[in-house]
Amino acid sequence: MCGIVGLHLRDPDLFPRLGELLTGMLGEMEERGADSAGVAVYGDPRWSPPGHATVSVLDASAPADELATALTAATGAEVSVLPLGSTYVVHAPGDVEPLLAAVRAAAPEALVAGFGEDLTVLKDVGHPRALAAQWGLAEAQGWQGVGHTRMATESAVTPSGAHPYAVGPDQCLVHNGSFANHATIRRELRARGVVFDSENDTEVGARYVAQALADGLDVETALKGLCAEFDGFYTLLVSNRDSFAVVRDAIACKPAVVAETGAWVAMASEYRALAHLPGVEGAHLFEPEPERIYAWTR
Repeated sequence: MCGIVGLHLRDPDLFPRLGELLTGMLGEMEERGADSAGVAVYGDPRWSPPGHATVSVLDASAPADELATALTAATGAEVSVLPLGSTYVVHAPGDVEPLLAAVRAAAPEALVAGFGEDLTVLKDVGHPRALAAQWGLAEAQGWQGVGHTRMATESAVTPSGAHPYAVGPDQCLVHNGSFANHATIRRELRARGVVFDSENDTEVGARYVAQALADGLDVETALKGLCAEFDGFYTLLVSNRDSFAVVRDAIACKPAVVAETGAWVAMASEYRALAHLPGVEGAHLFEPEPERIYAWTR
């Protein structure tokens, strides 16, 4: 049992409140998964400054200031490294690929937890409410946020095993459930040259979607393919810088509820995570139907 939350803001007047609202949603899902948690935030000017690339890093051995010095020397740009618990948030002016390559060269032992122009991913072990406070999540701004509280079933309780899984540029996936045939699909993807960081079944789903998007498919088509190829019980929330999508398996036994207003779209494993959102009393509320793709575009 895990908890999923997501918030896609349509009203720019709410952008300064993204972190506040996401913090409340995440805290309500603590009982569904109290061993670890993670969030993905789109558009926070502190963590992903405009015109900068951002890379979220786990398990780097060097202190943040030493890594910043090494990356500045390697890239020729002024690189900042912000330590937030187990996650280092690295950002620098320019494109993400050169920064990503420099991070991997300077800290080969580290795990890239997310990267892009607008995306910051934070993950750690601990109680979700405590982690949100440690990260200063309530002060975050932006237009979209995704969160996950984990009760581990398929892999170890580590920061890297927490969700979201963010393996493509500005993309992330969170998952409640399990994929029964993840080992088979992992082998198929590896045969296509896809590299994995873990044995977690969720990473297989994230890599599948990222590969489909890299092949030119849109999110809805990628998720239709996932439903056709993956066996198991699951609710998924998939996001990138422009879209926010939800899908459940054919049985739909993993809970999910969506609320939609003119100002925002939100999704959670349980309604109580949505109950504090502004205007929720007038929202269109529904449970996603089995294998139907629900997608919203910015």
